Amino acid sequence: MRWLIDETHDAARTSWVASANGHPCFPVQNLPYGIYSFPGAAPRAGVAIGDSILDLRDCAVANLLPAPVSETCQDDTLNALMALGTADRAALRRRLSAILSDPAMESIVAPLLHDAAACTMHLPARIGDYTDFYVGIHHANNVGRQFRPDNPLLPNYKYVPIGYHGRASSVRVSGEPVVRPSGQQKPAEASAPIFGPTHRLDYELELGVWVGEGNRLGDPIAIGDAGRHIAGLSLFNDWSARDFQAWEYQPLGPFLAKNFHSTVSPWVVTTEALAPFRIAQPPRPEGDPAPLPYLWDTADQAQGAFGLTLEVFLLTAAMRAAGAAPVRLSSGPATSMYWTLAQIVTHHASNGCDLTPGDLLGTGTISAPTRDGFGSLLELTTGGSDPLLLPNGEQRAFLEDGDEVILRASADADGFVSIGFGECRAIILPAR
Repeated sequence: MRWLIDETHDAARTSWVASANGHPCFPVQNLPYGIYSFPGAAPRAGVAIGDSILDLRDCAVANLLPAPVSETCQDDTLNALMALGTADRAALRRRLSAILSDPAMESIVAPLLHDAAACTMHLPARIGDYTDFYVGIHHANNVGRQFRPDNPLLPNYKYVPIGYHGRASSVRVSGEPVVRPSGQQKPAEASAPIFGPTHRLDYELELGVWVGEGNRLGDPIAIGDAGRHIAGLSLFNDWSARDFQAWEYQPLGPFLAKNFHSTVSPWVVTTEALAPFRIAQPPRPEGDPAPLPYLWDTADQAQGAFGLTLEVFLLTAAMRAAGAAPVRLSSGPATSMYWTLAQIVTHHASNGCDLTPGDLLGTGTISAPTRDGFGSLLELTTGGSDPLLLPNGEQRAFLEDGDEVILRASADADGFVSIGFGECRAIILPAR
């Protein structure tokens, strides 16, 4: 499908919400959706604009939104809004952009704004199902090389978007602490497994893909149609207990090493907002097999990747106590994905599996080709054998209690205003 660039993306467009102009994440060209609450109010849908949140429920009550979509903006989740067709989503975006950029609307709309710093963010959608993929090829190579130095990628990797079904119930919004999990692990020197808190807790830098329009059970999604089934993107951290994972993952794959907690950023950056930042999918290395026909679409190859920069920061308890800023551990592009988002959606539904609005897909860890862009500690520390030395003298092989991991992302393209995703962050609490 073609992605429309219109007046909402105009770099010259400004907002009467002063904090939006020049905002690093939420200028008027972004307008991501989220579920928030202000003091004394129940959760409701809102739009980030600068340092404020525009209340969509109040906008609907005031008849400020297009009639076909007004009702979907009054829920306490984004599921109905995500289910809208692309034309309705685009119409809502144009209307929001207009009322936030037209000075004549300020007196009407300003009372519907709330200070974001005083609000609480909630999970964007009621997640029916969550699937995690493994499309970051540099991550797959780095991890595979630690276990299979001569053959890091399994034979199916370049033919099929690898994924597994995760646990939707333990997905939490950014800011909710992660309790260090306990589980089975088998130390190398032990003859039998033991049970206890993980010693190898890790983060994973991912994008979260929110399913929009769904499909009926038994009906596949064609690769050329997959784009309209994606409502937007968030940052995603699929925390991992690497010692549990090493012991349990054969023969059926991840289980308790992954299902204890996953963190998603609260703002859904829409596919419409990301239209200017679509770029060509990097060509496959010479000699790699071509995707099977059901996974191949020329238009998707031409604009199925995104010009995003992804970053990971760490704030330790000692750094926090000293008033120090978080240290950046890595930075790299989102183009380090072997499969496009359309390809993972198409593959997911290729057997007739039904996807529903608000389902969440994780890309899997996205790592750059070089160490400064690795998306996990497993890679950065070579499985813990080469700990990181932090600026304050601390070392980290894996995460310790009190550590806080912060993910950030920005989209950039010549001639357009940069937009951001906000933060995806969580602090590690001791095991219970």
